[in-house]
Amino acid sequence: MAEISVSILSIDEENAVSTFYNLETAKIDYFHIDVMDGKFVEKNNLSLMKEYALTISHISNVGLDVHLMVENVEEVMDDYIPLEPKIITFHYEAVKEKTRMMEIIKDIKSNNIQVGIAICPETPIEKIKEFLPYVHQVLIMTVVPGKGGQKLIPETLDKLQELKKYSLDNDLEIDFEADGGINCETVQSVRDAGCDRLVSGSYITAAENFSEAVKNLKGD
Repeated sequence: MAEISVSILSIDEENAVSTFYNLETAKIDYFHIDVMDGKFVEKNNLSLMKEYALTISHISNVGLDVHLMVENVEEVMDDYIPLEPKIITFHYEAVKEKTRMMEIIKDIKSNNIQVGIAICPETPIEKIKEFLPYVHQVLIMTVVPGKGGQKLIPETLDKLQELKKYSLDNDLEIDFEADGGINCETVQSVRDAGCDRLVSGSYITAAENFSEAVKNLKGD
């Protein structure tokens, strides 16, 4: 059964606290914090996501799944480390250089936080294979990062399936997370591709019944 990480990207500020409580009651596994800097992606929500993450860390026992869609990974991750998230994931495309990649991975792990690498739909999986032995998670973007409500790009599931097979063939203990366009119509294909953790935003947060939406995705 796949875990559910709920993106809070589109939650309005006025009802944020009550929404967080209701999502926890719906038995989600993680709050997915989409952090954007206006450079790596167009939107800038640095202040709002930090506020949301801080609020959740005070009122909820559900783990934070922090997804950094930013160019200055080191600076922004330092804002989240004190909140003791379960995992911090950063984008390969924002770093690329091997020495810097390894330093970021080392720094996150040194704080007893799991580390993940994310890749955009156009990035070949070969680019990240050398880093897989050092990370806990790979996040496959199944849409173009930075905007909510997009349709899942089917070809990204081929990448997920290939990486899953590669990790099994090489005895790597890695979780695979898929992010974008996941709903009741696409979820089965995502699970079939080998996804361990599903990121879903508006499908859950716009639902009349959070619990039912979560159950639909988990396959309960």
